[in-house]
Amino acid sequence: MPLKGLSGGLYKPLSPDDIETIHKASLNILEKTGMKYETGLATTIDMLQSRGVTVDSKQHRIFFKPDLVMSQTDQAPEQVTLYSRDGHNDLDLTQHRVYLGTGGAAVKILDLESGEARSTTLNDLYQLARLVDALDNINFFLRPCIPTDIPVSAYDTNVFFSCLKATGKHVMAGVNDEEGLRQVLDLSSIVAGGKSRLTEKPFISVITSFAISPLKLCTQSTLIMQEAVRNRIPVALSAAPMAGSTSPVTMAGTLAQLHAEQLAGITICQLTHPGSPVLYGGIPGRANLRSLGYLGGAVECGMMNAAIHQLANFIKVPNYNSSGLTESKIPDAQAGWEKALTTVLAAMGGSNFVHHAAGMLESMLAVAYEQFVIDDEIIGMCCKILEGIQVDDEHLALEAINQVGPGGSFITSPHTMTHMRQEYFNGNGVADQDSREKWIEKGSQDTRTRAREIAKKIIAGEEKSYIPADVEKTIREKYNILL
Repeated sequence: MPLKGLSGGLYKPLSPDDIETIHKASLNILEKTGMKYETGLATTIDMLQSRGVTVDSKQHRIFFKPDLVMSQTDQAPEQVTLYSRDGHNDLDLTQHRVYLGTGGAAVKILDLESGEARSTTLNDLYQLARLVDALDNINFFLRPCIPTDIPVSAYDTNVFFSCLKATGKHVMAGVNDEEGLRQVLDLSSIVAGGKSRLTEKPFISVITSFAISPLKLCTQSTLIMQEAVRNRIPVALSAAPMAGSTSPVTMAGTLAQLHAEQLAGITICQLTHPGSPVLYGGIPGRANLRSLGYLGGAVECGMMNAAIHQLANFIKVPNYNSSGLTESKIPDAQAGWEKALTTVLAAMGGSNFVHHAAGMLESMLAVAYEQFVIDDEIIGMCCKILEGIQVDDEHLALEAINQVGPGGSFITSPHTMTHMRQEYFNGNGVADQDSREKWIEKGSQDTRTRAREIAKKIIAGEEKSYIPADVEKTIREKYNILL
């Protein structure tokens, strides 16, 4: 049964005129400035040229006519469903439906026992997937860390195997090359019970960072993107310019460049395989002009990511973007406010598939087990905002008000008993709501400590495999599975 998704679209940083202006500017960029391409894309460039794209082989640039871009954009599906293994977490990406989950490619993790940063391992990826599987407000599992303890040759199959074994939620990750993608598709087909079943209800999807901002096609990622769409596997067209560094310092300029990159990516996908499911993958960020580092927790990132949904919705393509990033190195107050602000803006904006929303620290370099628990709470509260306030005869409670009367108490009212669990957000237990005396009695724990205890309890619980033993045996006999 699919999650219907709560509806956003409440926060609109761009006016309708703004959207039109940016869209026209982006088409102008593609027609006049064009996209640069790396070597190794000869077949792709020949295909584009045969379909009316102008190619300047001396400058290694391609130029797109607006009519071609819009005709291909119109072929991209307006609705994309990302399926789950458990059948309870299918994601219906359409209109302003909002889903929030994990993301990133962290190479450090805060150890659950010591709290110290160390290199990420394959077992960390597996345990984080188990943790997320148990956290109700996190809707999908995008590989949040890179296993640094396995060879590159075994990376792609081991990442997807570990994720698919540990969680029934939709799994997304990147792959290293086309061969890695083919192996992942084969492994996933074994899990699905056949290639046709996988393509009918794809429970995996692929991130393809096809664009190197500003305005340059990455050879390897573009080839992966094309191979994925040929196989009807949904792709997220990831492009992540930093305002002031790899895009103009102004937000409008960054959005215009990024929208142009996305239009180019969608055009290439649809020319490769018409009707292929794609996610408009704009991830606008901000550069720290003091250090030239990344400022993912800046409030402007939340604003621009909400604007990205408006641009994607304008061309009727579901979008993938970002929230929940922070420059903080540990789960502290700074992490809390940066994550909450960017996530609530993306959610209220209506973004469809919001990754990075759980677990990330240190400008995407690190994750922490306890941060996933804290972010599950933040995501839940943001989604509660999208529910709004229900107003009808039952919720107006006139009968209950009359029965209790002036000077009475609603504590024991049947109306209170009926609605007290549904009306308000109850959380996962990480927030302290006790009196000071009770808090002291429980050890005066801070939020991070409570979150670590919750994470430890989940990890210590009984392991559940979403891959049957006989299927796992088949996979292990075919691939070098290191988990």
